[in-house]
Amino acid sequence: MLDTFEKSIEDNALRFVPVSPDEQAEVEAILSAAKKAQNINIRISAHDLEKVKRKSAEEGIPYQTLISSIIHKYISGKLVDENAVLKSLELLRR
Repeated sequence: MLDTFEKSIEDNALRFVPVSPDEQAEVEAILSAAKKAQNINIRISAHDLEKVKRKSAEEGIPYQTLISSIIHKYISGKLVDENAVLKSLELLRR
C-alpha cells in the first residue's frame, strides 16, 4: 500500500524530466553548503554554561543547539531582549 505522498510520486513519474549535470551539480553544492557545520571551541564560565543548560532543558533542546540558535539569531538581527521589549511596551502604555 502506498500512502498519498507516495501515490502522487508514482502518478507523476512519467512527467519526470532529468536536470542537466550542471544543474544537478549546482543543486548538490547548495545542499552540501547548507548541511555543513563547523565545530568550534569556546571558553564560557561554568555559571553561564549551567544557566544555558538549564534553559535548554526548559526548552527541551540540547544546549549546543540552543547556543547555535542564539548565535544565528544574533547575527541575523533577530535576537530580541525580552525585558527591553516589555519595558518599551510599558513606556508606550503611559
